[in-house]
Amino acid sequence: MSTNPIVIITGATNGLGQIVASELAKRGAHLVLTARSKSKAEATERLIKNIAPDAEIDFFFGDLSLMKDVKRIGNEIKDSYPKIDVLVNNAGLHAFEQRITSEGFPEMIAVNYFAPWLLTNILIESLIKSGNARIVNVASEASRNHGELKLPDDLTDINTFTSRQSSSLYGKTKLLNIMFTGVLSRKLEGTGVTVNALNPGFNVTGLGRELWFASTLEHILKFLHIGDPRRGADIILRLALEKEYEGVTGGYFNVGTGKPIIPVQPAGNTDIEDKLWNYTKELLEINFLAQV
Repeated sequence: MSTNPIVIITGATNGLGQIVASELAKRGAHLVLTARSKSKAEATERLIKNIAPDAEIDFFFGDLSLMKDVKRIGNEIKDSYPKIDVLVNNAGLHAFEQRITSEGFPEMIAVNYFAPWLLTNILIESLIKSGNARIVNVASEASRNHGELKLPDDLTDINTFTSRQSSSLYGKTKLLNIMFTGVLSRKLEGTGVTVNALNPGFNVTGLGRELWFASTLEHILKFLHIGDPRRGADIILRLALEKEYEGVTGGYFNVGTGKPIIPVQPAGNTDIEDKLWNYTKELLEINFLAQV
């Protein structure tokens, strides 16, 4: 077993996650990455090995929109790594139309909120055993455009939406990430595990790949030096590694400055955050938290 820090990253085969994985490999981390596609995983491994030839990289395969896959991946990781030093919940999806998973959940809620909630809960024991683990949740200032939060209905809302309406629903999933961070930080008090959320800013990544003009837009933005994902990756790395954030928990931090941001309500409202936790647990516990 490696003595290097064990770092789990979801969504590491492109965008922010891939940059973060590459940077951590340079610093000697043992990378444990989730992926859906074997070909993307192989391409990512080649890219990282070109930068850090001695990097230790393990992949666990599954579809993060399916909680049965998240549960399996989580248990496989837990069985392989009794101690985990860092968990980066990075994988995200901006869907421009409603899709319902085979388990009956709205896909965007499943990938952006249920998956990190379930994976984190499965890995909690391994994180606690490390003594001073850090959990880093990638949220967004898109959370300010969440419309109205209706619990528990929003968690299972499978109504159709237009591409224009998709932005507020994406923002809602990011609000849920911030609220999840708040509750988890309270539940982990005294364990040595810290959990923080962050705003990565606007990044040119694959997040909007469903738009027909996405590749053209990406080329234009890169040419204009707008939305450099390295800035977003930097705040993830800082929260995961830097001494400045040692012992800091329950925060929401901004790209660039690394300063705390006051999130939009109802994030920070402990009563509503606790209700969200309980509703989520109730939805996932019977089928996916049993035998965890």
